[in-house]
Amino acid sequence: MSGPLVVVGDTLLDRDVSGTVGRICPDAPVPVLDERSATDRPGGAGLAALLAAADGTEVALVTALADDPAGARLAELLTAAGVRVYPLRNPGATPEKIRLRAGGQTLLRLDRGGEPQAPTEPPEAALEVLAAAGAVLASDYGRGLLRQPALRGALAATPAPLVWDPHPKGPAAVPGARLVTPNLAELRQLTGDAGAGSALSTATRAGQELRRRWRVGAVAVTTGADGAVLCHAGSTPLVVPPPSPVDSVEDTCGAGDRFAAAAATALAGGALVSEAVGEAVAAASAYVAAGGAAGLHREPGRRSRPVPPGPAEELVARVRADGGTVVATGGCFDLLHAGHVATLRAARRLGDVLIVCLNSDRSVRALKGPERPLNTEADRAALLSALDCVDSVVVFDEPTPHAVLSRLRPDVWVKGGDYAGDGAPELPEAGLVRGWGGRVVTVPYLAGRSTTATITAARQRGDHLIKGAA
Repeated sequence: MSGPLVVVGDTLLDRDVSGTVGRICPDAPVPVLDERSATDRPGGAGLAALLAAADGTEVALVTALADDPAGARLAELLTAAGVRVYPLRNPGATPEKIRLRAGGQTLLRLDRGGEPQAPTEPPEAALEVLAAAGAVLASDYGRGLLRQPALRGALAATPAPLVWDPHPKGPAAVPGARLVTPNLAELRQLTGDAGAGSALSTATRAGQELRRRWRVGAVAVTTGADGAVLCHAGSTPLVVPPPSPVDSVEDTCGAGDRFAAAAATALAGGALVSEAVGEAVAAASAYVAAGGAAGLHREPGRRSRPVPPGPAEELVARVRADGGTVVATGGCFDLLHAGHVATLRAARRLGDVLIVCLNSDRSVRALKGPERPLNTEADRAALLSALDCVDSVVVFDEPTPHAVLSRLRPDVWVKGGDYAGDGAPELPEAGLVRGWGGRVVTVPYLAGRSTTATITAARQRGDHLIKGAA
C-alpha cells in the first residue's frame, strides 16, 4: 500500500455495560441489571478504522467529532489505537449507543445524540490525506457526513480504490466506486426490492440493480453466515462462502465494518475484487467467531469506564461555544524558570485560553532519566496553575501529548526553544494538530535558560562550595 487506508464516515461511541441479572424490578416487570463493568470503543467508521489498524495497517480517519466528553473519549481511543484522526467539527452531540448486557445477551440498547447536524467544512489536511490514500473506505452510518460537498468531491476524485459501505439513510455512492458492500436488508431498502424468492436470487437481482443505478464497479452483498454474493459486470454472480461454519455467534456487531475494511485493505494491496471479497468474508467470519465487538481486547491497564469531563475539557467547551480560540502548549516544566514564563505568556496572547499539557512523573523519567523530575507532577502543576497566563493544566502519562491533544483539539499548539528558527525540525505533533485544522507555531525562547542548564549550574555551584569548605 503506497498510502494509508483512509476511512471516511460517521463515528459513534459504543459502550457495553455488562452485569448480572438476579431479580425482577419490584415496580415494573423488567430485569434488574447489577453492573459489573463498562467498556468504551469507537463505533461506526471509528470501529472500521480501529479494526484495520489492529491488522497493522496505516489508517487515517476523516470523521466529525463534537466538543463534548463523548467526542473527547473517541479521540482518545482512536489515537491510542494508532489511528490518525482528521476531524470536522460536529455542531451537535456525539452519537452514543449504550448496550446493557448480561450472560452474553443484550437486554436493551440506549441511543443518545439526537438528530444529526451538518458538519463544518473539512480541514485542508483531511483533503490532502484523501488525495494521498492507498485505499479509501466510505463508512456511512446515516448521519450525513458523506453528504458533505467537499468530501464527496474528494471521494469522487481519488485515484485510490474506493469501497463504499452504505446506509439506507445515506447518499448514493459516488460513481466509479470499486466496490459497494451492503448487507441483504440494506440492499432491499436501497433498491426497494420486495425480496421475492431465495436470499441468493434477491441478492443477485437487487445487487445488479444497485450496481447499475449507482454506476459502480461491483456490489458485494453480505448474507450473514452464508458469506457474500458478488455482483459484477459479468452475468453470473460469485458466491463466496465462509472458510468454515461459525458454530456459535455471540455478537455480530461490527461484522460489516470488518468486511468492508478487509476488502479495502486487500484492494490497496493489488487484489482483484473477487480476491478482496474472499479475504473480507474470511476476516468477518473470524471476527464473529472470536466474539465480535464484545471480543475486542482493550490495552492492558487502560480504563474502560467513561471519562467524566475534566476542568480543561469543560473550559474548552465554554470557550468554543463563545467562538473563542483555544491555545495549548506542553512540556515537563521541571524547575520553572524565566524562559518557561516567557513562552507561556507569549502563548497566552495568541488566544482566549491557554492549556498546559504537562508530562507526568513517569513520562518525565522515561524522557529524561531516573533522576528526573526534581519536582513532582503535583508541585509542577500547582506552580503552573498559579501563573496568571495559564488557564488550566492537564497531566498526561504517555511519552507524547498526542492523546491529550486529540481530546482537547486546540486551535493553536505552541512550542519554543529548539523548534524555533530556520532549519529546525518539525514538531512531532504538527501533523496531528493540522489534522483538525489547527495551527502550529513557535514563540521566542529566552537564550541561556533551560532546566538542564539550571541543574548543571546548581551542581557545579554545590561542588565548588564543598571543595571550598574542605
